[in-house]
Amino acid sequence: MIKVQYAARSERWNTHEAPLRAAFADAGLAVDLRIDHAPEDVDYVVYAPNSDLQDFTPYTRCKAVLSLWAGVEKIVGNQTLTMPLCRMVDPGLTAGMVEWVTGHVLRYHLGIDNTLLTQDRWQPMVPPLAEERPITILGLGALGQACAEMLAQIGFPVTGWSRSPKSIEGIACSHGDAGLRDALATAEIVILLLPDTPATHNTLNRETLALLPRGARIINPGRGPLIDDDDLLASLDSGQIGHATLDVFRVEPLPADHAYWAHSNVTVTPHIAAETRAITAARVIAENIRRGEAAEPFLHQVDRSLGY
Repeated sequence: MIKVQYAARSERWNTHEAPLRAAFADAGLAVDLRIDHAPEDVDYVVYAPNSDLQDFTPYTRCKAVLSLWAGVEKIVGNQTLTMPLCRMVDPGLTAGMVEWVTGHVLRYHLGIDNTLLTQDRWQPMVPPLAEERPITILGLGALGQACAEMLAQIGFPVTGWSRSPKSIEGIACSHGDAGLRDALATAEIVILLLPDTPATHNTLNRETLALLPRGARIINPGRGPLIDDDDLLASLDSGQIGHATLDVFRVEPLPADHAYWAHSNVTVTPHIAAETRAITAARVIAENIRRGEAAEPFLHQVDRSLGY
């Protein structure tokens, strides 16, 4: 019997228990799933970084920690976590992100905000075709690639940037510092889907924001620290950036006195772009446990040296 510890907020147990049990059964796994196993008996931990479990030292036979979150920045530095750590790449989360990003790109592209503001008068504004609106996505992981492919299917010319070289059919891929400058130079809409690592902090700052065409729009469903907040606000005030839609922030919930709330060219959404879906995430976790028991490589194992 495989012993699996569920270590997340207690209120999430009711959400995940039934899908996990169903996924384990579908995978042919004999699993004893509990929230209260003795640590020394646990084979796998299904984990959320905001749970009470922070010291993994007693989990002496644990084969892997399987995160329910896509981001691992809150756990990757935990020195007691010496076993393999796998982040969540959930098809349901990916689909939600693609839908959210596509919706806000089309909102900008079609001028929907302006249409709503001019409902009291006849003021035609015909948008360009998608093929005339260059878009850049910063970050070409699972989420960035999925969003890039969807936007390219609609007809947008999409450039994707990553820190290391990538090749994706239909997407102009760039990398490195020179590639970042080139990727920003023509981007009318920029989407941030980079991981949160020291190397990605303030990727958009005074210097890089100035590289964008005047009036460019920003969409950030990735991580709050990817943007220098003060530099973005200054760029919004000067008109260098036309509008920013922000779903993630350095402090969450976003403090009531933060300048973003009152800024006329900022849309704040409360970290809703993508959420792990219990049914699809359970299948990913079950597959990783199956792999662990079969001595096969885990899916989405974190590279500690990179931080993701």
